[in-house]
Amino acid sequence: MYLEPRRQRTRRPLWPWLLSVVVAFGLAWTLYSRQRVIIEAVRGPLPTPTPTEISARAYLAVGDGHFETGRYDEALTAYIRATELDPEFSTAFARWARILKLRWRTEDAEQIARRAVELDAESAENQAILGVALDWNGKAGEAISVCLKATRIDPDYAHGYACLAEAYGDYGRVAEAVEMGKRAVELAPEDALARRSYGYTFEVRGLYPEAIREYQLATSFNPNHAAIYLDIGRNYRALNNIEEAAYHFQRATQVDPGFPLGHDQLGWTYFSEGLYQLAITELQKAIELDPGFGIAHGHLGVTYYVQRNYEEAIVNLIRAIELVGPTEEYCYVLGFCYAYLDECDQAMPWFEKALELNPYSAVAQQGKTFCR
Repeated sequence: MYLEPRRQRTRRPLWPWLLSVVVAFGLAWTLYSRQRVIIEAVRGPLPTPTPTEISARAYLAVGDGHFETGRYDEALTAYIRATELDPEFSTAFARWARILKLRWRTEDAEQIARRAVELDAESAENQAILGVALDWNGKAGEAISVCLKATRIDPDYAHGYACLAEAYGDYGRVAEAVEMGKRAVELAPEDALARRSYGYTFEVRGLYPEAIREYQLATSFNPNHAAIYLDIGRNYRALNNIEEAAYHFQRATQVDPGFPLGHDQLGWTYFSEGLYQLAITELQKAIELDPGFGIAHGHLGVTYYVQRNYEEAIVNLIRAIELVGPTEEYCYVLGFCYAYLDECDQAMPWFEKALELNPYSAVAQQGKTFCR
C-alpha cells in the first residue's frame, strides 16, 4: 500500500497579530482620552477626592435618617463615628449632643454641644443645641444668652426661637416665652420640635389641656420623638388623669426602648397607683439603661421602702444622693429605713440632714422622736 508523505504545515509569523492588538489598543486609548477631554471641558475637572470628609458626611446623613425615625441608638453611633473620622466636624458633635439631650443626659449633652460651638461658633444650629442643653441642665440664664446668639446668626432659624421659648419659660419670663414659641411655629409650623417648644409655653402657664393639644400636634408631624410623649404624660398627670399619663409614658418607652427617663416616669406613675411591682420593674429598666440615673435610683429606693425592703431601699437612696445630691425626702426615708432596722445610730444623721434642708420637716422630726 502506497502512502503519500504528509505535507508539513507552514508556521505563520506571530508579530502581525501582536501588531494589530497594539494598534487597536492605541486607537481605543486615543478615543478615550479625547472623550475625557471633551467631558472635562463641559463639566470642569472632577474635585480632588477627600475620603475622610465624604465618610464623615455619609455617617452624618445616616445618623439624620435614624434620628427622624426615632432610632436614637443607631443615630448616636453614626454621629460619634462621624466625629471620629473628622474631629473638626462641628455639626456631627452638635447632633450627637441633641441625642444626649433628648435622652436626658444633660451634662454630657452640654459638654458635647460646647465642643460643637468651639469648632464653629457661627452655626445657628450649634448655638441652639447648646442653648437647649444648658436649659435642660438647669442653666436657663446662660441658655437665653446662647439662644439669642442663634437667632442673631440666622433670624429665620426656627429652632433658635424654640430654644428661647423654653429658656425664657424656665427663667420665668413667660410673656417672652410665648412670643418666641409663636415665632418658632410661624417659621416651621410642621416641625415637631418647634411645635413642642410652643406647647411648653402653655405648660409653664398651667394651661395643661392647651399644652397637650400642641404636644399631640407635634407627634402628628413626627411620631418618633419619645420626649414629646413624656411631655403629654406629664401634663395628663398634672390633670390627675393617671390612666392617660401612664399610656403616654408607656408610648415613650415603645418609641425609644433605650430611653431611661421614659421607664422612670412610667415606673413612678405605677408607684402612684400602688402598682409597686410594676413600678420596680420599670425603674430597674431605667437603671439598667443608665446606671448613673440618680432620679431613678431615688424613685426605686422609695418604692422599696414602701414595700418594706429596707436593705434595697438604703442601697438605692444612698446611690441617688451620691448622684443628684441630698433631698429632704431621700434623707428622711433613708433615716426611717435604718430606724426600722433598729439602727437608730445610723438613722439620726439622716433625720438631721433632712432638717438642715428643711427646718420645718415634720416627717424628719417624727423620725427623731421615733428613735428617741
